[in-house]
Amino acid sequence: MPLSVQNLRRYPFIASLILLLISVAFFILTTNTLRQPIITKTSPFREIVSNVTNSVTYVASDEVDSDEGLDNWKVCPGPLAVDYIPCLDNWKVIKSLKSRRHMEHRERHCPDPNPRCLVPLPEGYKVPVSWPKSRDMIWFDNVPHLKLVEYKKEQNWVKRSGDYLLFPGGGTQFKEGVTHYIQYIEKNLPKIGWGKRTRVILDVGCGVASFGGYLMDKDVMTMSFAPKDEHEAQIQFALERGIPATLSVIGTQRLTFPDNAFDLIHCARCRVHWDGDGGKPLLELNRILRPGGVFIWSATPVYRDDERDKKVWESMVALTEAICWKVVAKSFDSSGIGLVIYEKPLSSSCYESRKQNNPPLCDENIRPNTSWYTPLDGCISAIPVKSTWPKPWPQRLKSKPLSLSTGPDAERIFHEDTRRWSEVVTNFYIGGLGVNWSSVRNVMDMNAGYGGFAAALTDLPLWVMNVVPVNGPDTLPVIFDRGLIGIYHDWCESLNTYPRTYDLLHSSFLFGNLTQRCDMLDGAIEMDRVLRPGGVVIVEDTIEMLKKLKHILRSLHWSTTIHHQRFLVGKKGFWRPQTES
Repeated sequence: MPLSVQNLRRYPFIASLILLLISVAFFILTTNTLRQPIITKTSPFREIVSNVTNSVTYVASDEVDSDEGLDNWKVCPGPLAVDYIPCLDNWKVIKSLKSRRHMEHRERHCPDPNPRCLVPLPEGYKVPVSWPKSRDMIWFDNVPHLKLVEYKKEQNWVKRSGDYLLFPGGGTQFKEGVTHYIQYIEKNLPKIGWGKRTRVILDVGCGVASFGGYLMDKDVMTMSFAPKDEHEAQIQFALERGIPATLSVIGTQRLTFPDNAFDLIHCARCRVHWDGDGGKPLLELNRILRPGGVFIWSATPVYRDDERDKKVWESMVALTEAICWKVVAKSFDSSGIGLVIYEKPLSSSCYESRKQNNPPLCDENIRPNTSWYTPLDGCISAIPVKSTWPKPWPQRLKSKPLSLSTGPDAERIFHEDTRRWSEVVTNFYIGGLGVNWSSVRNVMDMNAGYGGFAAALTDLPLWVMNVVPVNGPDTLPVIFDRGLIGIYHDWCESLNTYPRTYDLLHSSFLFGNLTQRCDMLDGAIEMDRVLRPGGVVIVEDTIEMLKKLKHILRSLHWSTTIHHQRFLVGKKGFWRPQTES
C-alpha cells in the first residue's frame, strides 16, 4: 500500500506511529550530542585546551559497572602495618642479604607479587593540621612515635605537648634555631641568593626537615631525604608537616634524580661517610649537583680537633680537591658550630689538568643514563659543554629549559604544554571539579611530563612531587631546570613514602602504558596507600581506563565522578575493612 496523505487520513494510527518514531529518534540524537565530550583525546604534550569552562560535564551513572570480585579486601597484618612501605619493609629479603656494609638493607627490595592488602589507620587518626600551622605542629595520633622525641629532646627537633607534636625549628647543628642558621649560610656566601639564584636544593639526612620547611618562606624548594632507620619516622614527620620529603639512602645505587639537577646540596651531621667506598657517596653528590652549584657541609670534622675528626677532614680535603671542588667559604658560628661550602666547577677543564686521573672521568659511551636501580659511579660524570646557570626564579619556570631537547619542535611543544596546563588548571581544575584546594598541601603528579601541572599551581600554598615514569620519556632534567622537584619511579612498584602522605594525586594518561606491564589494581592499591583519608585523585585518561579505575575505587568505598568522559575525580574516605578478631 503506497504511503500518501489520503492513506494517513484513512489510517490515523500510522500517522501516530510515524510521529512517535520521529520523536524517539530526535530524543536519542540530542541526548547523544549532549553526552559527547568536549575535549578529544590527543597527546598531553601537544594539546591546547580552550573554553573548558563552557564544556558539558558527564557524571558516570552507578549502573555502568558492578563491584563483583572486589569485595574481599583485607587489612595488612601485623602491629607495624599502619606504616607499611612494601619495598622498604620486605624483611624476608632484607634478612637474607649477605652484607649491610653499604646500607643495602635500607635500599629497595620489592615483594613479588605486590601485596594486595590495605594499610590500616592509626587509632585516633584525624584530618591533618592544615598549612602553614602544620609546619610547627601536627596531631600526635596521626604519627604516634615518641622515639625521636626522646632521642633528640635536648636539640629541639620535636616535642610532645598534649595532643600535638611541636617542631620548634631546632636541630643538631641549629643551636640558635634554623632561621639563624639559614641567615648564617647566606652571610657566608651572599651569592647563594635564597629563592632567586638558588631555588632547588637537596637536604641529605634531613632530620624532621625543618631546614627545608623554613626555606619555603624564601621561595626555595627543598627535596629532603633520609633513610627509614632507627631515627623513627623522620620523613613521616616531614610529610605530615607539609614539607617535601622522600625516603632514600646513599648506599650502593644512584639516587633517583637526574645528573646536574640541584642548585645546592646540604648536609648537617647527616652521618654519611663521604670518602667511603672509594669516595662513591661524594661522587654521587657531584653527579646530581648542578655545575657552579654548592655543597654545604656542617659537621664536626669541620670544626673539631680530635684525632678522628682530623682524619675525616683530611680525607675530605683530598677527595674534594680530586674532583675539583673549590672551598668558597669556611667559618665558625658564635654557637661553636662550623661549616664549609664547596663549589662544583662550571666546566671539565680542571679534570683534564689534574696530575692524577683519580677518580677517573666516566666513559660517557658506556655509562648508564638511567638512575633507577643503577649502581653508583666510581668515576666523575661529565659536565655539559654548554653549561650555564638557569635564569633567576621565577623567570626560570617558563623559560626554555637548559636540558630541553634540541629537536626542531622541542621548544614549541614545551611552551604549548605550559599553556595547556595553565588553561586546564585555571579554567577547569580550580573550582570545576569540586576539589577543596584550601585543604591541599602535598601533591603528587604521577606522570609529570615537563612539569606543566606543577608550574600552573605555583601560586597556591602547596608543593608538587613530579614523578617521571622510568619507562617513558626522560623529562626530569627539564623539571629541575624549571625550578621544580621530582623523582624517577616505576608505578608497577610501590613508592618510597609512608602511608597517608599526600592530599592530592594527579595522573595524565598514565594507565594505558602502565597496564601493558602490570595490573591497574596494584596501582590503585598504591594510590589508596599513599593518599590521606579525605584526599583526592584527578585522573585524565580514556573513558575505558576511567571506567576500570572507577570500578576499583568504588570497591574501596571512594566516591567517584567522571567529567567530560575524560577526567575521573575520586575522593578517599576513612573506610577500612573489618579486622578479624
